[in-house]
Amino acid sequence: MTDLLTVRDLTIGFDDKPAVVEQLSFSVGAGETVALVGESGSGKSVSALSVLRLLDERHARYPSGSIHYQGENLLQAGEKRLRQIRGWKISMIFQEPMTSLNPLHTVEKQISETLELHKGLRGPKARQRCIELLNLVGIPEPERRLKSYPHQLSGGQKQRVMIAMALANDPELLIADEPTTALDVTVQKQVLELLRSLQKKLGMAMLLITHDLGLVRRYADRVVVMEHGRKVEEGVTGDLFSAPSHPYTRKLIDAEPPEQPPGLSENSEPLLEVRDLSVNFVLRRSLFGRPREQFHAVRQVSFQVRPGETLGIVGESGSGKTTIGHALLKLAPATGHIRFAGTDLGPMSQKDFRPWRRRVQIVFQDPFGSLSPRMSIEEIVREGLEIHDPEHRAQHRDRVIQALTDVGLDPQARHRYPHEFSGGQRQRIAIARALVLQPELIILDEPTSALDRTVQKQVIELLRSLQQQYRLSYVFISHDLAVVRALSHQLLVLQDGQVVEYGEASGIFNTPENTYTRELLQAALFYQTTTN
Repeated sequence: MTDLLTVRDLTIGFDDKPAVVEQLSFSVGAGETVALVGESGSGKSVSALSVLRLLDERHARYPSGSIHYQGENLLQAGEKRLRQIRGWKISMIFQEPMTSLNPLHTVEKQISETLELHKGLRGPKARQRCIELLNLVGIPEPERRLKSYPHQLSGGQKQRVMIAMALANDPELLIADEPTTALDVTVQKQVLELLRSLQKKLGMAMLLITHDLGLVRRYADRVVVMEHGRKVEEGVTGDLFSAPSHPYTRKLIDAEPPEQPPGLSENSEPLLEVRDLSVNFVLRRSLFGRPREQFHAVRQVSFQVRPGETLGIVGESGSGKTTIGHALLKLAPATGHIRFAGTDLGPMSQKDFRPWRRRVQIVFQDPFGSLSPRMSIEEIVREGLEIHDPEHRAQHRDRVIQALTDVGLDPQARHRYPHEFSGGQRQRIAIARALVLQPELIILDEPTSALDRTVQKQVIELLRSLQQQYRLSYVFISHDLAVVRALSHQLLVLQDGQVVEYGEASGIFNTPENTYTRELLQAALFYQTTTN
């Protein structure tokens, strides 16, 4: 097999700080899939970005090593040559579609841009190719979605647009940095099967950066394991999973979530009762402002959550999971009844609801996007106290320190900024921000989706211990069924905004009644990572 990409003894650093990647060597052959795996901060993404020289050239440095693509050293290539290669010969799917897509441009404009740059396609031809690509990655009603802006798409749909952009020019090498992070298990399977079929059709090679070892085991030909910027092991996928030689590799493979949630202390009255919750978004209005076209995101959903209990909400991308979380906090317009601690929150105005926000908190899907880059960690965590508890300002510092300690962060790091922390640490900061107000209910929207398995396990154990310590209730929204199973006492399965199954989580996982639920569980088993 001819090597398409060869990285030899590559060392990467920033400014005068110690190197973040040291003496890294690996290769990717034509039509081959090579996976770079390791925990957050191991140097995977930095190594991938270096291939296309996408690191900030003002600060990044390469003291030693080389990156050869078809014999050409990309570290010595000029900017003009790199622009010819990027998006044409080598394409990349970035880790965070929410921040990688331009919020001011439509889907059509963003895909057409690369078609015009490398293939000269414009007008109807470019539009037709855009529709083909959106069909290819499984976006429904592609003609209508061409005019959508990123904020009008779900997380999974944004990720699929990113994949469509990367595949637009039939690249020879695709660098996929966590390509399925925001996708539910059924769409993960569809997208990866799509990428594999395109590999066979086009002879495309893939460098896969991921924390999902189930995905690696199923799709990668070879695996390169990184720890603290160094390669610790490399091998054929089957051999490496069956007989890992390095303790760190074994640690990654064994980092599976527990299978059962902590037991409930007692039966009690519901803390949260939701009946007939519906959320409709107006897509088009008449000249006089009346709705002419609406999207029914959530339809007649009912459930309840007791003190100390976790309700898991699962379903495919666009099924309405996140919308329900937003509706509970009045972040989305809703009808129906939302009763919390015996009080009906539905008729309340935003002003009347404000005092209740300290009792119901949310941890958003994207910890990096939800943390202000201009605020220190102490300011971020303390902000809620300043709004909801200004009378006890003298205690704020101690409560911030306690919240950071509760989530396993060093309080001495509270003067640092979000960009100085890893993805797992940023998620802990987001949890601390919610926890500092001592809420009774926390809505967790995909809190582990961007984390590697070892950090996922840490966050799950953290959430379980906090729940038992403070008798917290959770509404846990996720597409990762292994994580849902580890935390959830009750389970709500959504499809197209409607409940298809609801009840005790263990019963649904063991004997699902609905066909759609069975399909979700089968797709999750498809990526089972345990070794036999």
